[in-house]
Amino acid sequence: MIGVEDAQALCLDLVTPTAAFEDVALEHAFGRVLRREERAARSQPPFASSAMDGYAMRDAEVAIGARFTVVGESAAGHGWDGTLAPGQAVRIFTGAPVPDGADHVVIQEDVARDGDTITVQPNLGQGPNIRPAGADFPQGFALAAPRRLSASDLALLASMNVPRVRVAVRPRVALLATGDELVMPGESPGRDQIIASNTFALKAMVDAAGGEGLILPIAPDDRAALEAAMADLARADIAVTIGGASVGDYDLVGQVGEALGMTRAFYKISMRPGKPLIAGSLGDVPYVGLPGNPVSAIVTGHLFLLPMVRRMLGLRDALPQTVSARLAGDVGPTGPRTHFMRARLEGGVVTPFDRQDSSLLTVLSDANALLMRPLGDRPRKAGEVVPVLPL
Repeated sequence: MIGVEDAQALCLDLVTPTAAFEDVALEHAFGRVLRREERAARSQPPFASSAMDGYAMRDAEVAIGARFTVVGESAAGHGWDGTLAPGQAVRIFTGAPVPDGADHVVIQEDVARDGDTITVQPNLGQGPNIRPAGADFPQGFALAAPRRLSASDLALLASMNVPRVRVAVRPRVALLATGDELVMPGESPGRDQIIASNTFALKAMVDAAGGEGLILPIAPDDRAALEAAMADLARADIAVTIGGASVGDYDLVGQVGEALGMTRAFYKISMRPGKPLIAGSLGDVPYVGLPGNPVSAIVTGHLFLLPMVRRMLGLRDALPQTVSARLAGDVGPTGPRTHFMRARLEGGVVTPFDRQDSSLLTVLSDANALLMRPLGDRPRKAGEVVPVLPL
């Protein structure tokens, strides 16, 4: 068995970032990985604009009791085209261009108006309440690639006047559940069968990470059928089997994989849940054989499969990032394997669940984090700082 970090490194070594890209409209770019940097053709804002509703005037003339003649109005999208003369002011609204000659906006609450005359009141604020041209970004500003595009990134790109972006093509991740005991949701299971669940979580995880999860038909515990199903996996960008990776008489995945020319990078990891994990290549396709227990499959999916998806997309920070939290209660030693305990993380405090069996999806559904207990770790007391992997 190898350690978690070594296994993660070997999984990433199996993957080459995809060279495939496509250009998509901005409204379809959320969550995609930017492949080419984008540059702004002009600054933002492109002109000095008012940060408040009020009156634009010369800063040198602003004083309590000063009187000004209102000679025009500047609204967003409809600026005032004149040049401000001494003793003059322009009614201005938030986001509107500041007129030539003005360099101060007095907010409307700080003046009294009588017809076309305004008088600055004693409650005068500091000002100048003007956003200078280019305050957000200058012309030529670049959004660097690679980058997973967030909602805020899309707003930034739109303000840069970028209507389309070049993004990495989503890696296709084929998900093959194996085992005579499995049937799909909605089918009628026999008395010795259960409902397949792992593939639905894994597809959602892969999709959320920027890939495209493909759920294949369940493969039975039959060598010929499994060979045909695993051969189909080679059509994807990443091949994944779930179950059949242990050492039982019906655990055929490793045997069939070798018959199909699988190159094995490792088998078994010193962790729980998720010890019986295989990784390697099916021909040129990166391959991961996840355990069949639901929690084991999902936890190892977070730790090993999703980093492979991110690496294939070209992201540099592919591995999941831990945070620090304080233990809510005492925990015992970990023993010979790294333990990823299902837990709740709230307000910087992590509380592991009492039940940690790898078949309990109810516990995993309630968890929002994994408490990481390193191999051979000593008992820990409440209040100690420990590493946590948010889910």
